Amino acid sequence: MSKIVTNSIKIIIGSFIFAVSVNYFAISNDLGEGGVTGITMMLYYLYQWSPALTNLLFNGILLLVGWKFLDKATILYTILAMLCMSLFLNSTHQWHFVTDQRIVAALGAGVLMGAGMGLIMLGNGTTAGSAIIAKLLNKFLGWNVSYALLFCDIIVVAFSVAIIGIESLVLTVVSLYVSTKVLDYLLEGFNPKKAVTIISSQYTELATAIDQEIERGITVFDAKGYYSKTEKPVLYIVISRQQLLPVTKIINRIDPEAFVIVNEVQSVIGEGFTRQIMDK
Repeated sequence: MSKIVTNSIKIIIGSFIFAVSVNYFAISNDLGEGGVTGITMMLYYLYQWSPALTNLLFNGILLLVGWKFLDKATILYTILAMLCMSLFLNSTHQWHFVTDQRIVAALGAGVLMGAGMGLIMLGNGTTAGSAIIAKLLNKFLGWNVSYALLFCDIIVVAFSVAIIGIESLVLTVVSLYVSTKVLDYLLEGFNPKKAVTIISSQYTELATAIDQEIERGITVFDAKGYYSKTEKPVLYIVISRQQLLPVTKIINRIDPEAFVIVNEVQSVIGEGFTRQIMDK
């Protein structure tokens, strides 16, 4: 019950922030948006149709699609998010922030929209619309949720140029990028990790130094060179961005000729790292 209450509070707060980003920043400055929200905004610009009503209608249709593929808890939380968003879109429709520096509005819309969507998704819900498509892409194709959402949103934004114009289109893309980064930080964490793969004949000395100086666990893989046909253990370690420079210094000190590969890590779950709740 406490989990349900916590998730519901996240969704309600996230829906309010999302509605404010649409009415206070985006619509007030003739900006666009992606997904169903973008479509409802275009209909508002063209026909003055209420975004609160069109948002509920279109999202309800897409929710029927998601009902078959998403777990029922997510669907129920999404229904809550839909109702709250429509309620807050209606209650904040007179909130306006008009500025000559429209880039400020684009940044404000992006930050709040990303924060709103992030809270809703952390509450195990979605904002429906393209968020449902993004969830499906994440579930079946393994796409990063925030970037799958950006992909879906850009498709809608591209068609809105005839209504909002090139300048507003560019500002909308900036807003979408900002919201994607904020959403990514909320879902994946503010401390991105690095995966370092080290191939060196002095692997024992390197592993000992890293273990003692960095205090991070190391995995050793047995590998074999295709050309040389010689076996050589490979070190694999996941570290924070701040630890990358110290690790690099250790490698350069012990074996400057070591072959090193550094990769970005989307998320890390397990001992020594923050445990996150993954989508099922």
